[in-house]
Amino acid sequence: MTSATLTAPVVFQPQRAAISMLASLLVAFGVFLSGFVINEPAPYELFLVVLIGVWAVFGLRLSKHIAPLIALYVLFNIGGMFSILTMDNVKGTPMYMAVSLFLAFTSMFFAAIIEADQRRLTLIFRAYLAAAIITALLGILGYLGVLPGGEVFTRYGRAMGAFQDPNVFGPYLVLPSLYLMHGLLTGTLKAAPLRAAGLTILVLGVFFSFSRAAWGLLAISMVLLVMTMLIKERTGAFRLKILVMTLIGALLLIGAIIIALQFDQIADLFSDRAKLVQAYDGARHGRFERHAIGFLMAMEHPLGIGPLEFGLMWGEDTHNIWLKALMDYGWLGFVSYVTLMAWTLVLGFRFLLRDRPWQKYLMLAYIVLIGHTIIGNVIDTDHWRHFYLLMGIVWGCIALEMRWQAGLRAGGKSMRTLPA
Repeated sequence: MTSATLTAPVVFQPQRAAISMLASLLVAFGVFLSGFVINEPAPYELFLVVLIGVWAVFGLRLSKHIAPLIALYVLFNIGGMFSILTMDNVKGTPMYMAVSLFLAFTSMFFAAIIEADQRRLTLIFRAYLAAAIITALLGILGYLGVLPGGEVFTRYGRAMGAFQDPNVFGPYLVLPSLYLMHGLLTGTLKAAPLRAAGLTILVLGVFFSFSRAAWGLLAISMVLLVMTMLIKERTGAFRLKILVMTLIGALLLIGAIIIALQFDQIADLFSDRAKLVQAYDGARHGRFERHAIGFLMAMEHPLGIGPLEFGLMWGEDTHNIWLKALMDYGWLGFVSYVTLMAWTLVLGFRFLLRDRPWQKYLMLAYIVLIGHTIIGNVIDTDHWRHFYLLMGIVWGCIALEMRWQAGLRAGGKSMRTLPA
């Protein structure tokens, strides 16, 4: 990608460059660990706690460009702490809120380090892709029963990889799927077979998760990616290439699903999971009725009812991130969360198609974030580690754009951008 490059005199310091590279590799390793969350606390949390702590001691900078992310996530968690005050028995909720606050810190951390060095985006995406391929393979092989002890990577007859829940495993695979899809549409034919193989593994992982949210997220994200690229790329030849490759990919995907459905085990579970409304959705006190009850309860409980209390009260969690915010984080948390999501999506859209070295990464993360916002109507995403990573990537790119604009206004003296 070609971009105007603002430069400033730089004195090369080998020792500093080595430390920066080591720090970036440690970040990539942390992202890689996000694909393995069978037990809690997961290695991801343990590693990032140390990494963020060390980075904070040796110079982590939180700039004004990510101030909205910081302030609104802090308010969101303060709302959760107020909500605890309404509980007669707090049980394990302080730990729940500690996890919420830690995940918010991870989002701020990723945004800050991306703003400090845009090259980390490449490492982050590649580490995420490697973790997704491995955890998807574990889920697929476990589901097919060809891996000794592979049942640990399944639940309820569904693939879940190295996760605790198929409904988190499936959505986790969507961002790297789009990353490979983008590479297929824009890359060389030489690299296409490897990318196609990786994409096949990830799509199969999503399919075998039998998560309706994951299926919808993947479909929505792929459609949005194609639409965005058709808008961005102005040449007729490139648009034709995108359309042809998308059509071929869709036909191959449909063919693979048809073949998979020839197996009774897959066909039966697919026919059951493919129903738009399940029995537990529309039944009395089912998911949708609980949503209505919960929103009415929120009118009487401005501080919320306490983290996790809704699930204990009704036998099922909220399965709606907006209701989750109201019940667990109160009105303060709800308003903070809605404001943060609106702010993020508006700013991200504003910067989405600008010709920058980081545009590809912003586009991919932004599209998947939109998808997560949509599926948040039927599932809770407040403790999904990769959701906070998505937020960090988007805000890191927003901060990069703001620094770029500041550099332009200052005549190129306040910012140095390295080519991708």
